[in-house]
Amino acid sequence: MDWLLRRALTPLIRRGSLKIVTARGATLEFGDGSGPPLAVRFTSAAAQLAVLLDPELRLGEAYMNGGFVIEQGSIADFVRLGAAAFATQVPLPWVQPLVMLRFLGRKLAQWNRRITSRRNVAHHYDLDGRLYSLFLDSDKQYSCAYFETPDQSLDDAQLAKKRHIAAKLLTKPDQDVLDIGCGWGGLGLYLADTCRSRVTGLTLSKEQLAIARARARDADLAGRVQFRLQDYRDVPETYDRIVSVGMFEHVGVQYYDAYFQKCAAALRDDGVMLLHSIGRSEGPGFTNPWIAKYIFPGGYIPALSEVLPAVERAGLLVTDIEILRLHYAETLKAWRERFLAHRDDVMRLYDQRFVRMWEFYLAASEMAFREQNMMVFHIQLTKKQGVVPITRDYIAHEEARLRRLEQGCRPPLRLAGE
Repeated sequence: MDWLLRRALTPLIRRGSLKIVTARGATLEFGDGSGPPLAVRFTSAAAQLAVLLDPELRLGEAYMNGGFVIEQGSIADFVRLGAAAFATQVPLPWVQPLVMLRFLGRKLAQWNRRITSRRNVAHHYDLDGRLYSLFLDSDKQYSCAYFETPDQSLDDAQLAKKRHIAAKLLTKPDQDVLDIGCGWGGLGLYLADTCRSRVTGLTLSKEQLAIARARARDADLAGRVQFRLQDYRDVPETYDRIVSVGMFEHVGVQYYDAYFQKCAAALRDDGVMLLHSIGRSEGPGFTNPWIAKYIFPGGYIPALSEVLPAVERAGLLVTDIEILRLHYAETLKAWRERFLAHRDDVMRLYDQRFVRMWEFYLAASEMAFREQNMMVFHIQLTKKQGVVPITRDYIAHEEARLRRLEQGCRPPLRLAGE
């Protein structure tokens, strides 16, 4: 089995310095010796074989369960080396049938009916709320931050993200805003407080709903913002503005028409919508099987070529598209570093296997953005041509105006223990 490992990795790992100790105790070396040395070890023959046969699913499992351990460097270093290698190579020959099967079966994996969507959301977002407080910013923004400068702090970059989105929405006081996938309420509270909008936030997570409502009461904004446990498909009202951040990845390819048709029905004729979603730059694909099994069941990162036809069929107009490159890589790096700094606290909430699972999730996600051309896109949508300005200068002007308004608003809310 060691010869197969050598045969598989020799043409892939041409850069770097990787040493692998196999389950039989043999030492295999790969790369050109450049960069920091990285050493790993398989603790069982079963784990080694599983990773060889299906690396996309089994590497994460082996790391979680102790079948694959890092002896020098970190799992992030290893994943980055592998992600860079696989970004320029076709899958291993014996893995290609699995790739085809997963692509063909992706619609079944994303069969996100209402009851399935709630179960999938609960799997990830109804974890102990203290977990997220350990690694997110003080506003609990669980989506890509917007780094205006390389040295900007995570909290400031998340505030910049909210400001950037609000600027594109062109929200005026007392307009009605629908926030699809409101999370713990941070963006909705920003729009209600800074922009003086009337906000309706939707979530399918009971944990998020309870925290968002408590935050609205504590901020004395309950009269301006309401949070609901509701599926986007069941919204009866219409709104001046619609925003959705980090939720579209949970919709599912076969539901894109239903999603945009509902948004078109809910958006008033002179309204503006802003969609913020992770995207893939290399055309349609399928969800990494480990991520789908352990982190985001039912999730899928779309290509723009899959999204825009559904937008067109819904009768919406694309007025602006922005691609955010590497912003999510930096966000995930900050989350991973904060998570690892609180490793012992996470252990007290869960166990060592959970810690390794989430470390792998954060590391693999970061390296997908650094090495494999994942990105975040903003799509601004309207129903009529003249709703937003015809040049993009207004975004910077709006951001400057919002910065001034932020000075008069209350400081960011912090939860107990933060």
